[in-house]
Amino acid sequence: MAPQYAPSLRSRLAPLLLFLQTGFIIIFAFSCELSRYGAGDGKTFSCFYAEFQDVNVMVILGFGFLCSFLMRYGFSGSGFNLLVAVMATQWAIILNGVESWYDRGKIIIDLRSILEAEMCTASALISIGTVLGKTNPVHLILIALLEVSGFVLNEWVLQTLLKVRPHNGIMLLHIFGAFFGLMLTWILYRKGSEKGFEKDKFDRKSGLFSMLGSLFLWMFWPSFNAILVNSHTPFRKDWAVCGTYLALASSAVTAAAVSVLSSPWGKLNLIQMQSTILAGGVAVGVSMPVIQLPWEAMAIGFTAAIISTLGYKYLKIHMLLAFESHDTCAILSTHGLPGLLGWLAHLVLQIKDFDDHTLAIRFAVFHIGTLLITITISLTMGILTGFLLKWNFWRPPQNKKCFDDQAFWEVCNQFYICIFPHNVVRK
Repeated sequence: MAPQYAPSLRSRLAPLLLFLQTGFIIIFAFSCELSRYGAGDGKTFSCFYAEFQDVNVMVILGFGFLCSFLMRYGFSGSGFNLLVAVMATQWAIILNGVESWYDRGKIIIDLRSILEAEMCTASALISIGTVLGKTNPVHLILIALLEVSGFVLNEWVLQTLLKVRPHNGIMLLHIFGAFFGLMLTWILYRKGSEKGFEKDKFDRKSGLFSMLGSLFLWMFWPSFNAILVNSHTPFRKDWAVCGTYLALASSAVTAAAVSVLSSPWGKLNLIQMQSTILAGGVAVGVSMPVIQLPWEAMAIGFTAAIISTLGYKYLKIHMLLAFESHDTCAILSTHGLPGLLGWLAHLVLQIKDFDDHTLAIRFAVFHIGTLLITITISLTMGILTGFLLKWNFWRPPQNKKCFDDQAFWEVCNQFYICIFPHNVVRK
């Protein structure tokens, strides 16, 4: 049976995409120029290009395959991830360049500016995980644009009011994305979600592709955490890579152990594992500026894996029943809780190095203010976005059409008929 809203999406999705892309081209034509700094420095290019490729793999392959765990939503999970990522990155380049445009009259584009834009995009991809399978591509584009706008606003507020370093502000993307998504899925809650969706399930094939995405993320996460570390202090950049690897290794081992212990059958849960093995990278990324010893990174990864695994096992169902919040990818357990742990570790490790109690108290107040501002802006933007998407004009899919590629893609018999129409027997 043909999807109910296919014609309506045609009249909404294509015009939206063409309008946005045309607008981006016009803005780039009149307001952007390529940076000429370091044009003759091959070493600078090679260093940044390697990091650029690492982040690309994470954003496109990592998150794309990770979202393909649903049995009948693989096309949408990976395909929409690419669509959302490239649209959000272009928008983030523009927003991040507003200050440059104000000072110089032009938005300067180089590899570093694209890297920062892709990190903003990662926050949007995290948020989308909470409503994965329950929205259409128009929803996803709007979520990405509004979430990136909120995240860039949060960065500007932190740097302007609290003088937070850019690296520290951007690495709060896990917390921002998780709480933004939490508000989204709360506002967009569907009646009957507590009974489960018919197609919200996975099989061996989809689970394998999803695990592949998790492995890509695991492999390249050290580069992700080290990108914004000052390149003039190579020791800190090297340590960011090493510390992240140790935290990831510790979290992978711990997640496997806790997964077995929390299983009634004493077995590993693939979908649970693919998210929780990344918890160490999330937590240590937020606290990396103050980590000085290997055991600190490993301890953070160990704790993050326990919190993330138990949260995935028990918190997801309690959030659904108690707060009517259906979190498809358990983003709160995967990014939110480890991100908060990393924030707390940053606070504790920084305070213990202060000899002056007054300075320690000032830093604590400053650090708490950073978190409160981030959560406040993320919750506010999430609520506003949720109410905007609740408008029936965007044609949300029916419950029976959720988690199903057929509503948006030519699949199976539809694809065969499209390619080989002469083989169709006409009655």
